[in-house]
Amino acid sequence: MDTATLQDRVREVDVFARASPEHKLRLVKAIQANKQIVAMTGDGVNDAPSLKKADVGVAMGIKGTEVTKEAAEMVLADDNFASITAAVKEGRTVYNNIEKAILFMLPTNVAQALVIMVAIFVGFTAPITAPQILWVNMVTSVALGLVISFEPHELDVMQRLPSAVDRPILNRFGVWRVVFVGLALLALTLWAFFWMKSKDAPDDLARAVAVNALVIGQVFYLLNSRYKLDSSLSFKAHLGNKYLLIGIAAVVILQLLFTYTPPFQTLFETAAIPLWAWPWLLLGGLVFFLVVETEKFIIRVSRSAADTPVLAQSPA
Repeated sequence: MDTATLQDRVREVDVFARASPEHKLRLVKAIQANKQIVAMTGDGVNDAPSLKKADVGVAMGIKGTEVTKEAAEMVLADDNFASITAAVKEGRTVYNNIEKAILFMLPTNVAQALVIMVAIFVGFTAPITAPQILWVNMVTSVALGLVISFEPHELDVMQRLPSAVDRPILNRFGVWRVVFVGLALLALTLWAFFWMKSKDAPDDLARAVAVNALVIGQVFYLLNSRYKLDSSLSFKAHLGNKYLLIGIAAVVILQLLFTYTPPFQTLFETAAIPLWAWPWLLLGGLVFFLVVETEKFIIRVSRSAADTPVLAQSPA
């Protein structure tokens, strides 16, 4: 076959028998020309060129030659192809967790920026100050952001289609999620601030309530973020990550210190929040959680409808 014909045929053919080292190299190039990721296994010296050309060269650790191992990116210590499957599963989980971490962190930054921008353009007192923004970033990045990196494998991770080579990690869905959640967090923060101002609260108390509303919203969004689209409306959905409760407990302790200890009040210009305000803040966080879950449900339904084939009815 010429190069163009081979490139077309590799889209459909699954098995190529009795391939020589030259054929293997041509197959790697043909598959890569179709914008697909290629993993090539080999154990002999003649396999080195195709292993080097492949996106992931896999050498045999027991039967493989030293030349092959040097040309490969990965070496199977047990010469067991099942180890490749385990590596793919781990890699997909790592990629998913990176994406989840980005989709968790960016909306917070968007919400914080929008709070300041809205205050400047509309002309009211800033609900959050710069030191308070730094505090929120530090708390969420350390205590909540790291929790995402320990997310376990999702059940259907190996049933999903491979991602396109040129797919950005922040695609159109990611941009939508960042904007949507950022606006929702903005609404929660502004509601908390003006709710306290309506009760004649001073600026330091209103800001303390706004900061805690923002952090509570992030805690609930952490529960949303464990699954990009699947439902988080069950206790079972939150049992897989043993660091989840640790991260949330750390945030609770830090926010209590931020709110009620005099050194933090002086440093961040806040005041102690009355106990009657906390149930309303938690209710606001719960409403925010349900809003995001509703968005996920609508996207799931729309995608399911788009994937369902339309059956043509024959005339009676």
